[in-house]
Amino acid sequence: MDKRKEANIRVKESITTTLFRLLEQKSISEISVSEIIAGAGVARASFYRNYSSKESVITTLIADVLENFRETIQYDGNNFYTYENVRRSFDYFSRYEAQVLDLHRFGYGSILLEMLNQFHEEVAGTMAHRSIERYTLYIYIGSLYNTAMIWLQGGQKESVEEISDMFFKTCAIRNKG
Repeated sequence: MDKRKEANIRVKESITTTLFRLLEQKSISEISVSEIIAGAGVARASFYRNYSSKESVITTLIADVLENFRETIQYDGNNFYTYENVRRSFDYFSRYEAQVLDLHRFGYGSILLEMLNQFHEEVAGTMAHRSIERYTLYIYIGSLYNTAMIWLQGGQKESVEEISDMFFKTCAIRNKG
């Protein structure tokens, strides 16, 4: 990876870490961009090169993780709801446990869920607005999100494989090919 790209990744990580640390103490409306850049040790231009607002730090983090996830999923156009994709989803929730729990605690769980909805709509392709399959998609995402949140909040007592097995057996939804 080129050095500028690596440096920019470090800048984004520093900004995100600083924002999350500040959110421990106060709401996003009480946090200034100046506080974020001072805590992150970056220039104002670096902040605005990557983000349009404080809120976009959060949405960019979620979008970056979802894009990374997209690169790992297996989807042949017929069936997205495979055991492997369920397991991979729980693996990602586990990997980003701290950020997911912080987003939920800070009141941004609905943004995460909405971005998961949009992501899955894109992956599943376009569906007619009144399509019954659209409900299937939201049942799957809502179940996955809620199961993952309870699992993370409970300290991940079950392994990724155990929670994936339980979820897939109980809630998995299969597309009709």
